[in-house]
Amino acid sequence: MLWLDLEGAVNVRDVGGIPTDDGGAIARGRLLRSDNLQNLSPADVTYLVDHMRLSTVVDLRSTFEVTAEAPSPLTRLGHITHVNHSLLPEHGFAATEEALLVRRKREEERYPGDPSCAHYLGYVEERPDSIVAALRAVNQASGAALVHCAAGKDRTGVVVAFALSVAGARREDIIRDYAATGERLSRILERLRNSATYAGSIDTVPEDHHRPRAETMEAFLEVVDKRYGGVTNVLGKNGFTDDELDSLYRRLRA
Repeated sequence: MLWLDLEGAVNVRDVGGIPTDDGGAIARGRLLRSDNLQNLSPADVTYLVDHMRLSTVVDLRSTFEVTAEAPSPLTRLGHITHVNHSLLPEHGFAATEEALLVRRKREEERYPGDPSCAHYLGYVEERPDSIVAALRAVNQASGAALVHCAAGKDRTGVVVAFALSVAGARREDIIRDYAATGERLSRILERLRNSATYAGSIDTVPEDHHRPRAETMEAFLEVVDKRYGGVTNVLGKNGFTDDELDSLYRRLRA
């Protein structure tokens, strides 16, 4: 794992170098993860395009978020592919209070005791199509693919964990990569506080409640195994073929 220190984003890293179960490692320069990209500086864009050979951006935010936030400078580059695959139900930000209460109750039933784990299981149950589409975009990228959401923590964490699982990364290192976002948490939250889209929700809970806990990702992956038959089974049941699994494995390992 390699942190990329940019001027306009604070939670950016290349997951290359993460150890795999067979003694190998994830290839560098294939899969990047990040928080929001709208504040990238010209130097950031040059670094991502020229040095990291970025070719594809996979945005996991909702249509509401994409519309509310300023576009990334990368969208002005015609040779960069941009895809948007929301991991949230598209009514999520505009739902009535009653609908939100129903959703919260369902999440509590999915995994009592860890709201983040329950939320991640919601992505698997409600938007497996978006997880599949995001991984398909990573698979089809001609250069580096960058997956992001708002903080680069939850939605990005789930999709990257799925990708790393397909590539044979060690479970403990998938968990470690997820938890690494905690190293940048204060800077991430400060960025979100400066956004009208997210500012209202950041300080409704103590800062530490936003911290990614290793136990959360460990529990999430264990439940995916026990309840849904594992990552590859979830993907296969939602249209990700064996050939695509093999191709993604080779892409992240070559």
